[in-house]
Amino acid sequence: MQNRAPHRRANLRDVAAAAEVSVATVSRVLNAPGSVARDTRLRVEDAMARLHWTPSAAARAINSGRSRFVGALVPTLDHDIFARLLAELESRLAEHRLSLVVATTRGDPQTEARKAQGLLDIGAEGLLVSGAARAPEFHALIERTRLPAVATSWYDPGYALPTVGYDNRAAALMALRHLTDLGHRRIAVLHGPLATNDRTALRVTALEESDHDLVFHATGMTIADGRAATRAALAAPVRPTALLCLSDVQATGALQECLHAGIRVPEALSVIGTDDLPGSAHLYPALTTVHLPVGRMGRVAADAIAGWVEAQRRPEAQLLDTALMARDSTAAPPSEA
Repeated sequence: MQNRAPHRRANLRDVAAAAEVSVATVSRVLNAPGSVARDTRLRVEDAMARLHWTPSAAARAINSGRSRFVGALVPTLDHDIFARLLAELESRLAEHRLSLVVATTRGDPQTEARKAQGLLDIGAEGLLVSGAARAPEFHALIERTRLPAVATSWYDPGYALPTVGYDNRAAALMALRHLTDLGHRRIAVLHGPLATNDRTALRVTALEESDHDLVFHATGMTIADGRAATRAALAAPVRPTALLCLSDVQATGALQECLHAGIRVPEALSVIGTDDLPGSAHLYPALTTVHLPVGRMGRVAADAIAGWVEAQRRPEAQLLDTALMARDSTAAPPSEA
């Protein structure tokens, strides 16, 4: 049997020849179809269909000078809050005909700077980052390239990059005020690592500077960590009447530990979280928490970076409101307290 030569994929020149136009005309049909006469455009589109040809992203970038993608640098993909942020970013950027490429940093500024350079090397037209901590190399990269970059998850109109987010200090104090208004004075704070999370550090600093005598328990960011920190808090010589958790994940662990230990929430112990994760309203008891507008933040940040990339409009810092979600896990302290 005679071997048949493999079928060659059509290329841009084949499309131009089939449509009897120049290669430049095919490029204009792809990148600026409104500038091409209707009959010519239809001939090119028909040739593309007959040859089963679609342009690669690389070809589009070469022809147009545009990659049409934005990079997002987040500490981790393990936490629901970042998954929700990225989902909203990707959905909204698609409305602007932009794609999203994600890289993780483990909360390390040097890793962030290195991966930012990597995203720029493959054509990123803008960057979205999380939090406040940046390496000098990152700022130098932005200054040198004038690359649009927006910081999410916190708000500071004086920061080097435009910020889109919420007031982390105010969120922590909102949770504290809810507990003190109920009458709690013995409050333990459960929080995550400070060295790799500047948002948590802002919340802890705000609580430390308050007029209340709080006990702090540093722990990890899993439900098991929340359970362990709850055990430590309840084993203290002076037992708290409330736990203020700086994440809903830790608060979920606190509720599970109380259930395991036979401690009734909120009759014997109040528990409040920070995040308002989708499942928090469906815990038992339903978790009181501070709502962080993560979904809206993703949409607003996407609009901000898209406007900068597409129209060279540098966005202003945007403050998004937080809100107390009072549910069933908090109440006045027991009378004997």
